[in-house]
Amino acid sequence: MIRSQYYEEYELGAFRESFGRTITETDIVMHAGQTGDFYPHHMDAEWCKQQDFGQRIAHGTLIFSVAVGMTATEVNPEAFSYGYDRLRFVKPVFIGDTIRVRVTIHEKKDHHKRPDYGIVSERCEATNQHGETVLVCDHLLMVKKRSE
Repeated sequence: MIRSQYYEEYELGAFRESFGRTITETDIVMHAGQTGDFYPHHMDAEWCKQQDFGQRIAHGTLIFSVAVGMTATEVNPEAFSYGYDRLRFVKPVFIGDTIRVRVTIHEKKDHHKRPDYGIVSERCEATNQHGETVLVCDHLLMVKKRSE
């Protein structure tokens, strides 16, 4: 869906939540092929049995990209992504885990160089099926202000 939303219309504390998505072995293998990250933590089941988690873990960058994709529910022609801050991989995600994402508007500020835009910070929190936070980051949006 396409919906215009200007800087002034973003409300602190407003949130949206995604449906769940189960992370599969295919996701991990495809991500390894796309990125070249074939570290044993992701690819070697036998080696992982001897490690702290006891099983393969998904790439943090895979979970980040899936989580970001899960939040893209609307197109706002008045905004674009300005980047991400404070990205943290809080807990491992395993094959078969289902993640959900909650996005909360947590900060707004004027753009330091462009007075016709503001920066809206969305806190993205991905949780697993047990309600444990697995990833947190802040998505910065550059959003056009209403013409006065």
